[in-house]
Amino acid sequence: MTVHLRTVVTAVGPDVPDLLEGGVLILFADGAPPELAEVSVLHRVSEGPSDTPPAIGAAIRIGPVAATLTGLGDLAWAKVRDIGHVVINFNGASAPERPGEIAASEVDAAALAATLESGAEIVIGS
Repeated sequence: MTVHLRTVVTAVGPDVPDLLEGGVLILFADGAPPELAEVSVLHRVSEGPSDTPPAIGAAIRIGPVAATLTGLGDLAWAKVRDIGHVVINFNGASAPERPGEIAASEVDAAALAATLESGAEIVIGS
């Protein structure tokens, strides 16, 4: 498997569970401003991000929760590479709603919320 990004959760903002109910996960690299950290999962990259973005169909694994990448916004991977930020919308859309967003297959929001804790691993690979 080619790993495009491997990162470890360092903190989970207090508003993250509410966003997950709507299928939205926001990742930000450690050091995000406090107002963004409230709605984000902060992380520390351990491998990548790769120069080339993942293709449609790539696997997204957050702890034991698995999804498939279904759409990639034009700016999404550049934001991952430049500032460690991306919005993943688990709505199964083939075209993300915004250029900086990744669309992925639907997941169980409660299972995802339960696995998001400091030390959990997030991997995007193909």
